[in-house]
Amino acid sequence: MKDARSIKDALYEQVARIGKVFSSPKRLELIELLCQGEKSVETLALEASLSVKLTSSHLCELRLAHLVETRRQGKNICYRLTDKSVADLWVQIHVLAEDRLIELQLALQKIVSQPDDWVNSDRDSLLKAARKGEVVVLDVRPSEEYLNAHLPFARSIPLEELRQRLDELPKDRTIVA
Repeated sequence: MKDARSIKDALYEQVARIGKVFSSPKRLELIELLCQGEKSVETLALEASLSVKLTSSHLCELRLAHLVETRRQGKNICYRLTDKSVADLWVQIHVLAEDRLIELQLALQKIVSQPDDWVNSDRDSLLKAARKGEVVVLDVRPSEEYLNAHLPFARSIPLEELRQRLDELPKDRTIVA
């Protein structure tokens, strides 16, 4: 009977390793950044506003839990998620938090309610309008993320370049970002 209990405890301990890795807000942010594609330690540190040393430490924890893998590119080490299931788990945790935590709901509501001219549209309607040329779909994420994956018909102008490149956008069509 004790052996069965020990085995059960050992199993739960291993599953808890994943929960422990997901318990850090900064590691969650790193996972979210890696959902967008492979990135170097330096890029992750910059985008997460962390030191390279602290970023490396968090990535080491993620690697020990087999959630990320590495690839050497010259002197740099690049990280990526081991597979889609890691991104799926991140999405499920985020959805659960949105459903259960009023604080997160209020924070998201505050972000969404600020602009007065946001229009909610489903993906199919948006793609149909873009295909017909009725709207311009603007992807304001960094270029690397756009190159990794983007909506059909989307045009890339990273947010930090938007002011300088406004004249590239048509004045006679709706812009959707």
